[in-house]
Parts: sequence; C-alpha cells; structure tokens
Amino acid sequence: MKRLLLILLLTSALTAAAQEPLYLVNGKEVDEISSIPPDDMESVEMLPADEETIARYGEKAYNGVMVVTLRYDTPARFPAGESFDAYIASQVKWPEEETAARVVLRYTVTPEGRTVAGDELESTDSRLRRRVLKALEETPLWEPATKNGTPVASEGVLRIQLPEGKPLPRLPELIWR
Repeated sequence: MKRLLLILLLTSALTAAAQEPLYLVNGKEVDEISSIPPDDMESVEMLPADEETIARYGEKAYNGVMVVTLRYDTPARFPAGESFDAYIASQVKWPEEETAARVVLRYTVTPEGRTVAGDELESTDSRLRRRVLKALEETPLWEPATKNGTPVASEGVLRIQLPEGKPLPRLPELIWR
C-alpha cells in the first residue's frame, strides 16, 4: 500500500506540473528521478510553488519542489564486479539443450550483507527455481546499503532466464470457434 501511495503521489505530481519541479533527493538537487526504483523511496513530498517554498529554495522552485527521501544514503554493492543477475546466472548449471526457463524473485540484502530470497514473482521451471535459490544461499557477502553511516536492509529483484539468448516456449492457446 505504501509503495502504491508513493507511485501515485509521484505520478500525479509529475503530470500536474506544466514544467518540471525542483527535485531534491536526500537533500541534494538532481535533474530527474525517473531512474529511482519506487521501492527505494521512503517518502515523497510535493511542495507547492508558493512564496514560502520559493523563498526557501530560490527561483528553481517556481514549479514546486519534489522532496524525495530514500531508504538509504548509499545503495548495497555486490562485490563480484558484475551484475548480481549475471553472477547468479553464471553459478547455475543449465544445459543448452534444456528448454528455456525463467525465475524472477525479490531478495533482501541484510545489514550484515547476506542475500535472503523473498517473494517469488515468476517461475517457469521448479528445477531452475531450486538451483537459483541454492546459488542465492551461496553468494558472497554484499557491502550493505547505509543510512547515516549505519548498515540497513535493502531489496532488489533478481531476473534469471537460461539458457541465455534462448526464447521461452510459447504457451498453447485455446481458440473457441
């Protein structure tokens, strides 16, 4: 519910303004916020373009100010030097001759840097799901996200489709005549 409220507030604020507002993310001015995942947002506040706001933020606030507070100051960083999805895919054994399969799931990086599987969003093959979950359990520790210098939990979405480059089989369609 909180995520939906943030998305609705963000969407309505952006469409209501004829021009772009001043964006402040964790107190710093940024050019845009469309690349920030909604799950990373702790709060979003739209300040009107009134005398008080303009006096506080200057001329850049003539179209209002959108104040975004993230759940952390620095995001979690995976130490393997490649994307987390690519790392997990490389750890899972899935023969080229197998039918393509996909697993999409949420995960949490704990304040200690461990990866914990969360909600399963999609799974086309239970064998691939089991192998992905095993690879998740064996991942190296992350550098956790921090808020005010203190490690905090953060979330992400893992998307694995193997074998890479092979399309998923089409589901049969039923046509009524």
